[in-house]
Order: sequence, then structure tokens, then C-alpha cells
Amino acid sequence: MGNEIVGKFKAWAKDLKYNLSVLTIVYKRKEVPIIAKILIIVTIGYALSPIDLIPDFIPVLGYLDDLIILPFLIFLILKIIPKEIIDECRDQAKDLWKNGKPKKWYYAIPILLIWLLAIFVIIKNIFFRGT
Repeated sequence: MGNEIVGKFKAWAKDLKYNLSVLTIVYKRKEVPIIAKILIIVTIGYALSPIDLIPDFIPVLGYLDDLIILPFLIFLILKIIPKEIIDECRDQAKDLWKNGKPKKWYYAIPILLIWLLAIFVIIKNIFFRGT
């Protein structure tokens, strides 16, 4: 029973990684509606961000947001975009991870900027509250 749950979780994680890869390819397409592009940015940012709505250290609930929010956002995006585009991008995404992780380090820049902004706000509130 335990191995079955672990197997299902691994399959879910692999599917999630694949769908996020599809979304990164979809985002680059010019014919994709702007609302879908905004949702893709939010989805990928949320998936990569260490900041969650419910912190992961809270037992069970900590992972619940990842199990509900990310699949819902992906489902919503896939419904907005025409099926032909999704199918083309799925074909392209199949080979994206075959040589290991993509080396696009600059995707981490928005997350780094969010963390730097959060640290700045915290330091400002702690040390410069009265000024």
C-alpha cells in the first residue's frame, strides 16, 4: 500500500514537471492569449517559488495547496489555449528534459527579486520603523 502511494506521487510529480515544461513552451507562442500568458507566469512562479500560501512544514495542509492550486491553474490554462497549440507544445516538451535539467538559470531571477524585496521590507521594518 505504501509503495503504491509513493508510485502515484512520483507519477503525479513527473506529470506536473511535464505540464510545466509544456507551459513554458506555450508561453513563447505569439498566438497565445495574454490572459493565458499571465496565468502561465503566475503558475510557473508559484511552482518555483519557495513561498507557498500554506507553508510546507504544516503537516498535510502544507502540501495540500501544491496538490490543488497547481493542477487547477494548469487545467485552467489548458482550457484557455487552443488544443492544436497544446498538442504541438506537448510534442516539443517531450525532449526538453532528456539531457537533464535545462540550463536556463535566468528563470530564477524573478524569484530572487521577490526574496530580495521581502528581505528589504523586513529589514526596513525592523531597523527603520520610527524614521
